[in-house]
Amino acid sequence: MKILAIETSADETAAAVIEERKVLSNVIYSQISTHTKWGGIYPALAKRAHEEKIDPVVDRALEKYNIKRDIDIVAVTYGPGLAIALEVGIKKAKGLAKQYDKKIIAVNHLEGHIYSCFVQNSKGNPNHAFEFPYLAFVISGGHTEIALFKDHCVYEILGETRDDAAGEALDKAAKMLGLGYPGGPVIEKLANQAKNEDLYQFPRPMLKSNDLAFSFSGLKTSFFYFLKKMGEKEKNKNVKKLASSYQEAVFETLEKKLELALKRTKINRVIVGGGVSANQYLRLKLRRLLSAYNGSVLFPPFSYLTGDNAAMIGVAANYKAQKNMFVKNIEELERIPRLSL
Repeated sequence: MKILAIETSADETAAAVIEERKVLSNVIYSQISTHTKWGGIYPALAKRAHEEKIDPVVDRALEKYNIKRDIDIVAVTYGPGLAIALEVGIKKAKGLAKQYDKKIIAVNHLEGHIYSCFVQNSKGNPNHAFEFPYLAFVISGGHTEIALFKDHCVYEILGETRDDAAGEALDKAAKMLGLGYPGGPVIEKLANQAKNEDLYQFPRPMLKSNDLAFSFSGLKTSFFYFLKKMGEKEKNKNVKKLASSYQEAVFETLEKKLELALKRTKINRVIVGGGVSANQYLRLKLRRLLSAYNGSVLFPPFSYLTGDNAAMIGVAANYKAQKNMFVKNIEELERIPRLSL
């Protein structure tokens, strides 16, 4: 069974062909250069870029395949994400499904991040077996949440952000420091140069809340006023230490919340998805945490952490197809910009 998957939830136009967990083709057009000067995603430009690139991206993904003869199912992200961006991918998927009489599967973007840990290359590597249940930790630019992953396509949300996501908090801090967009990679680089020192000890939000909810807007505000008080000259002089301390505040919050989830659920198998999980220092912290609990932590292959991708959407769709979770009426499929698992 081959699946054509389409992803347009933010600033990447992506398409992939998937067979079970194997990625047979994977095409991504990134809009990062378009949005850099804005310090984040500019919605109107994102929509226009998706409309310009969706046809060539899909065509490239299908280069070796005849959609009528070789493709069994069309899958598409339908939320959460930027509404006017989601609509472009959904329109394309619906058009193909109707034109070629294919079944369609709507995939939650967060499901894709969870299944990204199990994506394989065309040769079937890496071959991680499923060992349910897991704690699934999604850490991206738009989402931060911990879910109980009970079985294929069966989730229970344990905690999620009440406002900003971890990745967004890093991007906004980078903007305040004049480091550009996206902020996560440059924050990581500077923090590494500062040896991940925590000189300023910024607040760790909601660690005393005794629940698994997140909130990063207060940390972002605290950082803003700290920089304002510090002044431009001093800020530029200490930019590495500031980046390091801020990253530590975000990552220690993530680490402590995950530890609380480990204690409460007694589950010590963790999968981590989302672009922030590409950070090597965060990976080290989480590996150390799971080692202390005699557990294991699984991250996606780096090939599927360079922005949002359709490969992870296709893998999630594979398991939804096995459960017959097809869209019953294609005409009624619409984007859902804010969607929980």
